[in-house]
Amino acid sequence: MIPDTIDILTRLVAFPTLSRQSNLALLDYVEGLLGPAGIRLQRYASDDGTRANLWASVGPDIAGGVVLSGHCDVVPVEGQEWSSDPFRLRAEGGRLYGRGTADMKGFLAVAIRAMLQAAGRTLHRPVHLAISYDEEIGCLGVRGMLDMRRGHPARPALCLIGEPTGMRIAIGHKGKRALRACCTGREGHSALAPNALNALHLGAEFVTRLQARQEELEASGARDDAYDIPYSTLHVGTMRGGTALNIVPGRCDLEFELRAVAADDPDAIIAGIVADAEDIAARHRGRFPEARIDVEDVSGYPGLDIPADTPEIALLQSMLGDNEPPIKVAFGTEAGLFHEALDIPTLICGPGHMAQGHRPDEFVGEDQLARCEAFLEALIADA
Repeated sequence: MIPDTIDILTRLVAFPTLSRQSNLALLDYVEGLLGPAGIRLQRYASDDGTRANLWASVGPDIAGGVVLSGHCDVVPVEGQEWSSDPFRLRAEGGRLYGRGTADMKGFLAVAIRAMLQAAGRTLHRPVHLAISYDEEIGCLGVRGMLDMRRGHPARPALCLIGEPTGMRIAIGHKGKRALRACCTGREGHSALAPNALNALHLGAEFVTRLQARQEELEASGARDDAYDIPYSTLHVGTMRGGTALNIVPGRCDLEFELRAVAADDPDAIIAGIVADAEDIAARHRGRFPEARIDVEDVSGYPGLDIPADTPEIALLQSMLGDNEPPIKVAFGTEAGLFHEALDIPTLICGPGHMAQGHRPDEFVGEDQLARCEAFLEALIADA
């Protein structure tokens, strides 16, 4: 007997699969459901063996078909005030509360059930399920699996990323680059501050230049009005430096990010930022030869920009009964990585809304899960 979606979701939520922590117990549970149904399973482990991706396939071992994709890691709950245990599913008023219910174990529960249903049918095309790890910290985990699947003869024809979109078809999101700037000055006694070079002051100058770059992007950069914020954005998230009030700090570190619309070249934007950093430091080297601002590209993922007239969109919208134009989402996903690695149309559609994720009392609506169930049933019936 196939377990229902809520039963599966109850089990998935109970695994505290925070990013960078093991997800192997969750994968053991999923494989314990899928394996006995004859579904083919392949794990792709992390370098240290503590985490893994899972690729599951049902139907003929040929090219074509669809891959349903979702990550199983979740963001932390520390510092958040929950009304109940975040790792114990709670149903109330048509909502299912728990960490990851919206982002994105709700979709995974529906997809696992759909795979079990597909295993009992005669399929003309395969259906795949991809479960990844460490998505929440820069889409890191899925890359190893995609490297191994790149060029595989049984390449799917379509990828569906089940991030929460309110069950709307999304065709795009901005790309992201996470960066770090290390500002090096010269330490000294604060009573003799002019004889030292304050690294925090270098960092402040750098932030001012980033603000100017942001204003340029807003005024004259590329625009895509499908987004709430239609231009590329720069954002400083952290700034650290100094050890005591009476010591001029010699080092200051900043973390900042770029989220770029498809028509902007992120490498060109970053090159301008690097030039700004060198200009700031160079003005001080006459007195302080060690003055530097080093910009490091830490991580990132590509954006997604699927043409609105892609034939698969109309097919999926007919299954959803959705006559509205496809949307673009503000948050990042693994979709751009799937699109680049497998060279297939990749779309985003899943139950719930991102505004309900990453927050205390995260939830997904039972009605959203029901819509997703009906959608995947129609998708598999077409396989």
